[in-house]
Amino acid sequence: MPKITFVGAGSLGFTRGLVRDLLTFPALSGSTIALMDIDEERLEYAKRACERIVREGGYPAKVEATTDRRAALEGADAVCITILAAPPSVWRTDIEIPKQFGVDINVGDTRGPAGVFRFLRTAPAMMDICRTMEEVCPNAILLNYTNPMAMLCRLMQSETKITSTGLCHSVQGTAEMLARWIGADMADVTYLCAGINHQAFYVDYRVKGVDAYPQIFAAMERPEVYNEEQVRNEMFLHLGYYVTESSGHNSEYNAWFRKRPDLIEKYCTNGTGWNPGEYAYILKEYLRREDDWKTDFLKWLENPEPVNLKRGHEYAASIINAIHGDGEPFLFNGNVRNFGLIDNLPTGCCVEVPVYADRRGLNAVHVGPLPRQLQALVNNSANCEEMAVEAAITGDPSLVFHSILFDPLTQAVCSMAETKAMVKAMFEANKDHLPQFKHFDI
Repeated sequence: MPKITFVGAGSLGFTRGLVRDLLTFPALSGSTIALMDIDEERLEYAKRACERIVREGGYPAKVEATTDRRAALEGADAVCITILAAPPSVWRTDIEIPKQFGVDINVGDTRGPAGVFRFLRTAPAMMDICRTMEEVCPNAILLNYTNPMAMLCRLMQSETKITSTGLCHSVQGTAEMLARWIGADMADVTYLCAGINHQAFYVDYRVKGVDAYPQIFAAMERPEVYNEEQVRNEMFLHLGYYVTESSGHNSEYNAWFRKRPDLIEKYCTNGTGWNPGEYAYILKEYLRREDDWKTDFLKWLENPEPVNLKRGHEYAASIINAIHGDGEPFLFNGNVRNFGLIDNLPTGCCVEVPVYADRRGLNAVHVGPLPRQLQALVNNSANCEEMAVEAAITGDPSLVFHSILFDPLTQAVCSMAETKAMVKAMFEANKDHLPQFKHFDI
């Protein structure tokens, strides 16, 4: 039975869900689950959660917990990463400083000024994990859940020997949402989804082999459907293809929705889903969870009702089962480097495309070119990410500036000089967390 390690196991929701999923596979039910986190209290709760799942499922699995990363990784067959590299006191500056320059960010964990600095802070920790894996478990597969997904995967896949991919639940989640809107059974749905993380599009979406986009367009006429995802639905109506990630995220990745208060009011505040119009929504929600996590978790841990052991729809367990379990091949959308996969995106950038997992490992699928209007949008984001990754590798702060200079939302509200001033302020706020830079002159 394999050893499966969780780095950042104190991310309790992810750890609990992924461990539950893993143990549903008979070939993985006796796995060693190694939990690692630097927060001893959260680590203890994660251990108790996993032990409850093992106990109630009657699994022969073994649960270990340690703050020693090397010990947790020693001999691992698969590694799942869910880390946060800096405290909220630093993270919040990613959102608060751009706001001072008119860049109104809602989530801030993927791209743009907030995403780039989150990446730069996280990069050293991710590289340290990979370097340790190269020493103690060089053949293990690394499955990353930490954002910003594309930039971190691009860095690890170019600078280390570890086989890795990044996983995001937005692809399968959105596919299910579209099926719900048109009354389709997911068993009848097939799709081809490609692009970059959070900016991937369903270039083909079918029900029983028939193009379902006409039905989805028709569904937009129902107010309850349109209002559920206003930003994404506007993008769909004007671009012709549906994007994977939520309206809150996608409102940041372009210049159409957040450059003026009236546009935020029109497109981002009246929907029925979570509120993408609210400034720094995710930061506020995270801080609330930080205050309430122990109370919320104890309610789950001490609930006398049996734990729901039904497998969820995250990809990780099925990937590990395909490689180290019963060998059943599994198709998923993963984050890998673009070598002959999407023809009209930069060579070597990180793309999100269909990938087969099997005994041979990870096998990405050639997609071809994106439709031109999608390529125009996605190519810009990919190039900005490439500059940020090169900055992390070389320690050149001017590349950070240029990456943010071409961010669409930043371009929409800031002059070049204002963007430079913003980046300087963000470097100052982050200077203690960026050891890869010798200086911050831009």
